Amino acid sequence: ADLPDDAKTMGMLCHLLGITMIGTLIIWLIKKDDHPFIDQEGKEATNFQITALIGWVIVSIIAAVTCGFGGILYLPLWVCILIFCIMGGLKAKEGQAYRYPIIIRFIK
Repeated sequence: ADLPDDAKTMGMLCHLLGITMIGTLIIWLIKKDDHPFIDQEGKEATNFQITALIGWVIVSIIAAVTCGFGGILYLPLWVCILIFCIMGGLKAKEGQAYRYPIIIRFIK
């Protein structure tokens, strides 16, 4: 079955707005009842953002313990987040579900 363009666009935004961290959650909460695809992609993207937030906290602790030297880990973390969000957005725009490779699925 072909997905409506709106569902694809909202699914894409769930992933791409993850770059801002909170954007994903807002889109998902507002649009999740409009189409099952939006709900599915919103949950996946939100779970990824929660996992990424845990990553930020861990890197922050490492940076604090190492007097700032561990802060170098922020760059690869941010790059991974950016790449995975873009990949998810592109897949969703094509109407395909995207599963993040490294994620804790808090929301089922």
